[in-house]
Amino acid sequence: MLRDIELTFGGTPLLENASFSVSAGERLCLVGRNGSGKSTLLKIAAGMTEMDSGERFVQPGTSVRYLPQEPDLSTYATTLQYVEAGLDAGSDPYRPHYLLGQLGLDGTEDPSQLSGGGVRRAALARVLAPEPDILLLDEPTNHLDLNAIEWLERELRSSRSAIVLISHDRRFLETITRTTVWIYQGETRRLDEGFAGFEGWRDGILEQQVVERHKLDRKIVREMEWMRKGVTARRKRNQGRLRALKDLRQERNEQRALGGAVQMTTAETRTSGKLVIEAKNVDKSYGGPTIIKDLNLRILRGDRLAIVGPNGAGKTTLLNLLTGALEPDTGSVKRGTNLEMVTLDQQRESLNDTWTLADALTGRHGDSVIVGGQQKHVIGYMKDFLFLPEQAGTPIGRLSGGERGRLMLARALAQKSNLLVLDEPTNDLDLETLDLLQEMLTDYAGTVLLVSHDRDFIDRVAVSTLGFEGSGAWCEYAGGYSDMASQRHHSGAPAPAQATAEANNKANNKPNKSGKSSGKTAGQTTKLKMSYKDKYALETLPDEMDALQTRIDELRVLMADPDFYTRDPDQFHATAGKLEKADTDMAEAEEQWLRLEMLKEEIDGQ
Repeated sequence: MLRDIELTFGGTPLLENASFSVSAGERLCLVGRNGSGKSTLLKIAAGMTEMDSGERFVQPGTSVRYLPQEPDLSTYATTLQYVEAGLDAGSDPYRPHYLLGQLGLDGTEDPSQLSGGGVRRAALARVLAPEPDILLLDEPTNHLDLNAIEWLERELRSSRSAIVLISHDRRFLETITRTTVWIYQGETRRLDEGFAGFEGWRDGILEQQVVERHKLDRKIVREMEWMRKGVTARRKRNQGRLRALKDLRQERNEQRALGGAVQMTTAETRTSGKLVIEAKNVDKSYGGPTIIKDLNLRILRGDRLAIVGPNGAGKTTLLNLLTGALEPDTGSVKRGTNLEMVTLDQQRESLNDTWTLADALTGRHGDSVIVGGQQKHVIGYMKDFLFLPEQAGTPIGRLSGGERGRLMLARALAQKSNLLVLDEPTNDLDLETLDLLQEMLTDYAGTVLLVSHDRDFIDRVAVSTLGFEGSGAWCEYAGGYSDMASQRHHSGAPAPAQATAEANNKANNKPNKSGKSSGKTAGQTTKLKMSYKDKYALETLPDEMDALQTRIDELRVLMADPDFYTRDPDQFHATAGKLEKADTDMAEAEEQWLRLEMLKEEIDGQ
């Protein structure tokens, strides 16, 4: 059980009053955007990360096993040795052999030679072997192929262990979970249903928050209007209403911004020929078993083809053959005319860890990118993919896996293309980003080649699926993964500063060098006074705010012109800068005016 967990790494708290509990046999998933604190909360539950405050309680005698995103096998000679090191006294000594065999390993593998999928399989065997009371699993399906994912689903459904799970695999979450804990704006919200019921529940909460935020904003506007035009016409100020306005503004400032959405567009180019790729009688091997045998395939403009199969079947080799990165041993691959291809590679290999985020998006040329034929400042494009402006100078090597995934998408989608080649694009992406990627691919006018182990994503995106049949054979099926499975079955086969009146009062009573208070002692009062400068500002600020509002309205009219950027890009950027400054000046003027009004009320009440 975790209760009232708080953790801050600097700046905005990552977790505030976060809580969840898990009972015997429960199936619970933690969901939230990348960077929301899911993995951190799971590490706290595992006892691997210290929190700033809160309580972690584990019933005495309860066994807990934790699966990290990046398991470390470096100190073990074999996979069997690694798995056996995780057993408890009294554990079944044969279970490591059984689990490794089910996961396609024999126990003699050298961990240093394993692929990412092999490491994940060994780590799963280690946490499952002792059959603990509680399993804490962070992205257990990462790097697993479809056969391994479906085996893991069956294993977990039959397990007696309680499970706390983080995953981006929608189908996996729907199959396993019975309770959902959503981490949003640092806090946890619990739904006593599995993931299948989560998204509708979440959307209802977000819609209500938007309504409440709009109501608060409108109330502040009405109160400011009353203050500016109503109070100055009265001798008697309404001190309570002034303080209420101050509280409203403070509430608005302290609210975390509602989560934005990734804004995805593709920079499409000229239309390709009707025939995009045609493979005839293609064979490929590397001196051993045949990887591709007698492949015949036609891909036409607008097709969205998913390629599925177990790890090692040759999916990436097949992609390379189709796109021309690799030549077949026999047969031919013909590619159509006017092809402009963009590839999102599985290992994010094209990212240079020493580059900054802005460098990666601009190619180290200037401070803007071209998207959809229009120039866009790199900061604005970063925001479209949920990066903060201050991250522009962050080295890529310091980004999380999810952030690297979003960056790769941003780079790929900014390039002109009519053929998108996506090798495991869903790795490390949160569910909201996956939704938007799916919508973008559905609307994409070009052709898509997709390699993925995410069954739900394939079902949503693919028009046809090329499945591995064994012994180098591949067969194309109409529809997505579920359609393929069905056809196979039937065929048998920091908050802003607040108003400073209280701070000023505290400053008047700070200790002097002798250690004594420089202010009055208890029972004595200090006569507040307003300086000539403050009086002048209080009289002139309403007119200044009216002038600023007029200026803001004029600039917004200019910016609303859809042809403004095309007609004069330099003037467009200059006007945008002026509007931003005017908005900032208005906010500062309102804060100053409110502070002075409250100070005047205190003076009048002395």
